[in-house]
Amino acid sequence: MTLVKDSVPATRGTRPAATAAPGRRGRRRENLAGYLFMSPWIAGFLLLTAGPMVASLYFAFTDYNLFNTPKWVGLDNFTKMFHDPRWQKSVEVTAKYVVIGTPLKLLLALGVALLLAQSRRGQAFYRAAFYAPSLIGASVSVGFVWRSLFSDGAIVDRTQTFFGWHVGGWVGNADWVLYCLVALTVWQFGAPMVIFLAGLKQVPRELYEAAEMDGAGTFRKFWNITLPMISPVLFFNVLLETIHSFQIFGSAYVVSNTSCGPADATLVYTCYLYQQGFRNAQMGFASAMAWMLLLAVALVTAVLFWSQKKWVHYEEDAR
Repeated sequence: MTLVKDSVPATRGTRPAATAAPGRRGRRRENLAGYLFMSPWIAGFLLLTAGPMVASLYFAFTDYNLFNTPKWVGLDNFTKMFHDPRWQKSVEVTAKYVVIGTPLKLLLALGVALLLAQSRRGQAFYRAAFYAPSLIGASVSVGFVWRSLFSDGAIVDRTQTFFGWHVGGWVGNADWVLYCLVALTVWQFGAPMVIFLAGLKQVPRELYEAAEMDGAGTFRKFWNITLPMISPVLFFNVLLETIHSFQIFGSAYVVSNTSCGPADATLVYTCYLYQQGFRNAQMGFASAMAWMLLLAVALVTAVLFWSQKKWVHYEEDAR
């Protein structure tokens, strides 16, 4: 009995060692594993994004034609840029495309989202059908199809002739070819539509019911309830689509048959940048153009963020 009694405290005192928290060596192993999994992205970022950006910033201040050693020229590329009539034309065409195409695309996306927000049969099919152009719209094949649709004697030309509108094919008309590109980007309204639809689903139904009890009509409910409630989503779409419009290249290049014409009518900024960098081998001038585009997009983005204080309403502000 004595032996058993004496052994009980010893047994109780002997506890299995608890699993220790990972020490410094364990954390190092976890960090190493994390960096190992991230290494493909890090390598891609350094080699394909950060590296070329730093190189283009240097080339922007040099005379570089892809074949000879870059020669430092300071601000000559930027001075030459501002005195280049075709550069000014590219800025004008791009600004016109952004100002016309972006609002029309967002208006159509919001209108369709309002229709799809209501419960109806086949709603999933309609959502997928309206979203599909956003997946394939940027492809080269769609650019060729669009060019065929708006060429002389094509379906668009025959349709407008049937209604007595004799304009001809839009692709060969310098006054109308840019609107052909606008129609293509408006047709790809599916992505902002889905974002608008998600925002509309978050609007409380109680607000509409209270407005109806006060006698508010459809327009008043949309203006006083829907728009303020989805203003953060609207701001996000405006910002995203504006930046995307500044970067237009593929559709303009394909629809114009690689000429960015006729008469430079589709000479968007990136198209002229491509011509200078790869056709004329003026990589220094093209790099200066690229950084000027980056500054322009950054300026527009800053203006949009500044303006959101006046028309974007967040839930935190209402509390």
